[in-house]
Amino acid sequence: MTRTYRRRPRLLGAGILALSLVAASCGDDDEASDATDAPAATEAAATDAPAATEAAATTMAGTDAPASTTGGTGSGGATTVGSTAGAAAECDTPDPVSLQLQWFVQAQFGGYLAAIDQGFYEDMCLDVEILEGGVDIVPQQQLADGAADFAIAWVPKALQTREQGANIVNIAQIFQRSGTLQVSFADAGITSPADFAGKKIGVWEFGNEYEVTAAALKEGLVAGEDYEKVIQPFDMSLLLNREIDVAEAMIYNEYAQVLEAEDPDTGALYQPEDLSVIDYNEVGTAMLQDAIFAREAWLAEEGSEDVAERFLRASFRGWIFCRDDPDACIQYTVDAGSTLGAGHQAWMMNEINPLIWPSPDGIGAMPMDTWDQTVAVSLEAKIIDAEPAEGAFRTDLADAAREGITEDATGEGFTKGTVEVTPGGN
Repeated sequence: MTRTYRRRPRLLGAGILALSLVAASCGDDDEASDATDAPAATEAAATDAPAATEAAATTMAGTDAPASTTGGTGSGGATTVGSTAGAAAECDTPDPVSLQLQWFVQAQFGGYLAAIDQGFYEDMCLDVEILEGGVDIVPQQQLADGAADFAIAWVPKALQTREQGANIVNIAQIFQRSGTLQVSFADAGITSPADFAGKKIGVWEFGNEYEVTAAALKEGLVAGEDYEKVIQPFDMSLLLNREIDVAEAMIYNEYAQVLEAEDPDTGALYQPEDLSVIDYNEVGTAMLQDAIFAREAWLAEEGSEDVAERFLRASFRGWIFCRDDPDACIQYTVDAGSTLGAGHQAWMMNEINPLIWPSPDGIGAMPMDTWDQTVAVSLEAKIIDAEPAEGAFRTDLADAAREGITEDATGEGFTKGTVEVTPGGN
């Protein structure tokens, strides 16, 4: 069976691909109405409006794992997936489905790449095409328009799209916690959102700024009145150049970009002690991020729920594999064509795993406290106008998918590994 992923046409020539590291942001996607306003200075600028062009399909072959670079573990040790021999033996014609990524190929999506290379989708009688995201892709809108069968999207933005009429539903909550940070240099004295007053606060547009805005509002601070909101590119250049006081960053991407940069005063890489970090999980305005969505109308079609269950089971296996063998997942990502360096991918994989693991109720389960917080913050920040209608998420498909997995699907006892920061993420 051919295992493919579809890649977006590259935006830059090879001569400047080295710049791609500064823009490989992650959960960043555009609202459908603002698709053409995304920064396009680099290949990794970060929004996702509906695709305007078709991309070539590329065959991706499995590879051996690289030498160890990171050491996170799950309590189950080596991955042992439940037998799927029956499913494979009964498979005459695999069901073709497509998964729209939220961004360009990177370790953020390692579990889905692993599910391809490890044959988990094939075991579930699925032929999965992974559609790479990009600057003009809104994954939840692609899904709503029928351009993909499944999509990875941040929950508040998907709720907004759903409120606008899209019949999409969250069928598996992969990330159990938020990866959004606000990063500043320690000498700026910004240790909480209350310190935003009178400062230049860097944020991304297109719905990526919601946690920041909500945290400021919680302290009674309004953008344009109490602080200056600066729309930053999808890199850390404004912070590194001291043009803003604090920058929005993902723990698995832009935060590492600062640590991978050279301090011009010392000639050495920046160290964590040089920085102040605000974690929105601790502030109380964190919102749910990467989840798997499907169309309600498609799920209602005969056989679709079975396809979705099998897709989730294989995807969950992919993430369990990445928990227990992160080095192999890093290599899969590199081999899939990511323009980020292996060092940066190692950092990313090491930070993605703790966003998923542990999953106390099982991978893909909905953490209700964080769901309720996501809805409350979305309402307060006027992301949505009303409580989501019943059916915005469902748990039965993820529950059924986990029943077919025999190894630890909760990650109880998971410990985060360590990764050496490399200059430029190489």
